[in-house]
Amino acid sequence: MTLQSDRAGAADAAGVEVRIRAVLQAADPEAVWAVGGPDGPHAGSADETPARDVGALMPVLALWPVIGSLVAEEALRLHTPLTAYGIEVDAATTAHHLLSHSTGPAAHTALARLAEHLTGVPLAELAATRVWRPLGMTGTAFADGTLYAPPADLVRFLSHLLSPAEQPLSRAWVGESLRIRTGELTPARGLLWHPAPHGTWSYGETPTVWLSPRLGRWALLLPTRPPGPLRTAFREAAFPACAPTPV
Repeated sequence: MTLQSDRAGAADAAGVEVRIRAVLQAADPEAVWAVGGPDGPHAGSADETPARDVGALMPVLALWPVIGSLVAEEALRLHTPLTAYGIEVDAATTAHHLLSHSTGPAAHTALARLAEHLTGVPLAELAATRVWRPLGMTGTAFADGTLYAPPADLVRFLSHLLSPAEQPLSRAWVGESLRIRTGELTPARGLLWHPAPHGTWSYGETPTVWLSPRLGRWALLLPTRPPGPLRTAFREAAFPACAPTPV
């Protein structure tokens, strides 16, 4: 990266932080947030925040990466009917269909059953051994019927998704997940992830995480109030349409 582009990148990062702080000051001053890239956080309030209930992010923090690891080791093929693996579902149902066309507890339960059936290991242990521990996410764990994680662990996870590292999640899995897999059908979906404006991808309503491979940037928002328009305003501040492409 040239000195000129270094300065442009620093100026853009500073501008993003100013915009986000203005948005949150007006709508939810106590919200926990962070913005960063493959090298870690660039701004935010997530460093010392204790573990929060992030059960709404369980599919993207546990199911999606575990399924990706099974695909990488060729234990699972996305387009093979689940009945071929001994899972009792509709005959045409595949992991690809559940990840790209289905939402809600039923789809997530079927994917969890699939992962556990293929490995003989509970999902919580699979996620911990295959994903969280390798990434240093030592505070992330299932408890009381939900998932808890400190925001710092979410930062580690999101930074990895944009990094060149191939373990524990491969670049191929991330790349395949962050492209439209639903053809002309609506709503458009990737593999679990949802496309958002300006080349970003998101998961979750509250809390929410975003990725922009084009900008090499991620963001997370853990609001303390019903988000309403805050979610959109935060995304627009974190990923402005005119943001420069990294050099």
